[in-house]
Amino acid sequence: MMDYFYASGIRRARRLALGALAVAFACSGALAEENPRDPYEAFNRPMFAVNEAIDKYAAKPVAQAYDNVVPLPVKASVGNFFGNAGDLWVGVNSALQGKFGDAGVDLGRLLINSTVGIFGLFDVASELGLERHDEDFGQTLAVWGVDGGGYLYWPIIGPRNVRDTVGFAVGTYADPVMYVRPVSVRNSMAGLRFVDVRASLLPSDKVVEEAALDKYAYIRDAYLQRRRNQIFDGRPPRLDD
Repeated sequence: MMDYFYASGIRRARRLALGALAVAFACSGALAEENPRDPYEAFNRPMFAVNEAIDKYAAKPVAQAYDNVVPLPVKASVGNFFGNAGDLWVGVNSALQGKFGDAGVDLGRLLINSTVGIFGLFDVASELGLERHDEDFGQTLAVWGVDGGGYLYWPIIGPRNVRDTVGFAVGTYADPVMYVRPVSVRNSMAGLRFVDVRASLLPSDKVVEEAALDKYAYIRDAYLQRRRNQIFDGRPPRLDD
């Protein structure tokens, strides 16, 4: 079933991407505005438009089908499994940021959920009080003092900045799913994870649509605020006026 969902989404995305890209670039000149937080807006808005088309006609319908067909306990287990697969990289980044206590918790989560939790299908560690952390290499670079480098919007992977784009690329190489063989199984797992994540975002779609006069700007500002909170563990310093 997931092979069907994944293949269907990929076929739709391929058909839409080129056409949407051409239309979006034709409109980009009228939409772009100078913004010091968004120096690449003339690039970003066309990419956002491409992503909107891919999401509307491919990713979202597949995610909705998955959400409607797959039972809630199965979806919870899928999310737990991929979360567990990512805990090792989270722990590495915790350690690289000097958060050695958090890194120990991340490793403990991995060990408990991979064994007692049956390969991560059940989040036993959270039930035992071991909190799941949210660290990635983009945050690590920020802690090391690397500047964000300007906001970017990429089709499929969504909002990033230059620093987080590099962090995403490094994280991709560290992703254990990318080393699963045969390749068909790897692709099915990657597709399942993408669909599961998109399905988890379905409830927020209506909120964004209703709240945003400019959906692009709304998502940009939300991303920048969220990343700032993540980098400073929810305690960002006050910005100068």
